[in-house]
Amino acid sequence: MTAENTRTDAVRAAADRLARAHADGVPVEPVRDLVTDVDAAYRVQDRLTHRWLGEGRRLVGRKIGLTSTAVQRQLGVDSPDFGMLFADMAVPDGAEIPAGAVLQPKAEAEIALVLGSDLTHERHTVADLFRAVAYVVPAIEVVGSRIRDWDITLADTVADNASCGLYVLGATPTPLERAGDLRTAGMIMDRRGDQVSTGTGAACLGHPLNAALWLADTLVRLGRPLLAGDTVLTGALGPMVPVTAGDVLEAHIEGLGSVRAAFAWEES
Repeated sequence: MTAENTRTDAVRAAADRLARAHADGVPVEPVRDLVTDVDAAYRVQDRLTHRWLGEGRRLVGRKIGLTSTAVQRQLGVDSPDFGMLFADMAVPDGAEIPAGAVLQPKAEAEIALVLGSDLTHERHTVADLFRAVAYVVPAIEVVGSRIRDWDITLADTVADNASCGLYVLGATPTPLERAGDLRTAGMIMDRRGDQVSTGTGAACLGHPLNAALWLADTLVRLGRPLLAGDTVLTGALGPMVPVTAGDVLEAHIEGLGSVRAAFAWEES
């Protein structure tokens, strides 16, 4: 067996392990025993993406992760990662999220961009983003891990679709030119009135548009550019918050309004 065949078998095995967790709702062991570098991890993510598209899921955007320099240092990396957003991952603002919908859930507040035109240049500018972004909304990403106890390395989280679970977009879109300075925009997230996370747009690679530029350029190099209608979750503005059944989280982002995520109680 050639080395390439061995790598392909490892990617297939890692994808099968994560797909089993997705289907059964039971976290599995890390996949870093099978994929040890980021290129192989993205091959796992690609394999799972093709599987899910074949099962009828619809791709509607991307999420950007690892936009915090502190988290990058923790995982020993110097750039973000990305994962896929599917239509069945979108939850309406304030709608109840069923218990068990996300494995080992945590929540983080973000700024989301929705595109009005394609981003297909080899290298994009901020002006390209100004023209392409139709509107901005506050968002809560419900991150989750199919890997037991969140025991992850970079390879594990990339393979596991950048640990994405569900996402909630605010219901009031704001044109980018009316959104104010996203770099200094303050964020407060509370749980039933108790403050649990704070931050600003600067926590996201210095500016949320910096994260979007990185993603747009990266996806063009991979031959899968961002297209009109895509949603981009640009990255966390503050610390992740563990989620328990019955929680109601509301994030307010200066200039953009609020978004709410409600988590159902466990069934008795």
